Amino acid sequence: MDVYNQTTVTQFILIGLSDLPEVRYPLFVVFAIIYQFTLVGNGAILLAIGTEKKLRTPMYYFLANLSLLDIFCPSTTVPKMLENLLTEKNSISFVGCALQLYFLVALVGTEVFLLSVVAYDRYVAICFPLRYTLIITKVRCVQLTAGTWAAGFLNSLIHTVSTFRLSFCSSNRVNQYYCDIPPVVALSCSSTYVAEMLILVEAGILGSSAFLLTFISYFYIVSTILKMQSVAGKCKAFSTCASHLLVVCLFGGTTIFTYVRPSSQHSPARDRLISLLYGVITPMLNPVIYSLRNTEVKGAVRRALCHRACLQQV
Repeated sequence: MDVYNQTTVTQFILIGLSDLPEVRYPLFVVFAIIYQFTLVGNGAILLAIGTEKKLRTPMYYFLANLSLLDIFCPSTTVPKMLENLLTEKNSISFVGCALQLYFLVALVGTEVFLLSVVAYDRYVAICFPLRYTLIITKVRCVQLTAGTWAAGFLNSLIHTVSTFRLSFCSSNRVNQYYCDIPPVVALSCSSTYVAEMLILVEAGILGSSAFLLTFISYFYIVSTILKMQSVAGKCKAFSTCASHLLVVCLFGGTTIFTYVRPSSQHSPARDRLISLLYGVITPMLNPVIYSLRNTEVKGAVRRALCHRACLQQV
């Protein structure tokens, strides 16, 4: 359903992943399974960190926040996508679209900033191990984490207000399976120059700064690791660093590619694929890449699950 002339748009139509009826149910099954794996994997990490005392360290505190984000982020888009695949009703209200965009951009931005904080934590732990407990205190952990969440949500508020102050009067078909800034801005019948410049400049500066901090941290980390005498120490440190860099490249690279581009370079089909990578696939992979390869976390998850199973049998 399109709305033309000067009619005010009251709802949007989400194009979705495919218009082919025969693939709707297979897509529903695939993404329902992925979403369940995401919830279970990240939930298991939160359970392990919450119940295991020796995992209550700054690094695992940051990873717990990352797991929370990996639950919240797909939860803003995947349930609506599954509903649309099942019911074939692709509409979303104007307010619903604005809320979905706000929370998605906020959570994605928070995760970008949090990955930089994790890099800084690893930098201090590896490069200044004797001063680590003095630098990364409990208060500092709370301050850094609160700062990332506040920055992410404030940044999103600016973009959401800028996007939905535009006039929408020609079409309401969003070329995406959820409401995001580029496809919604593309529907505006008023000038989008300010909104597009805000995305390019602010997202470019904040995103580039976050990733620059991450890669500078890892430059010094790698330099320190190469100077280590212990082969076992080198392997353990490189394993941790490789996991984090893989997450940064997967999540950060696709996020920057989505937002820090001129509108003329956006392709609906390609954008849908890229958004699936950072919005659906990466949150499912993060528990495996980051934590479940860690023997301490695996042991804690096993003990927590066994404890819950024993309580249920009593």
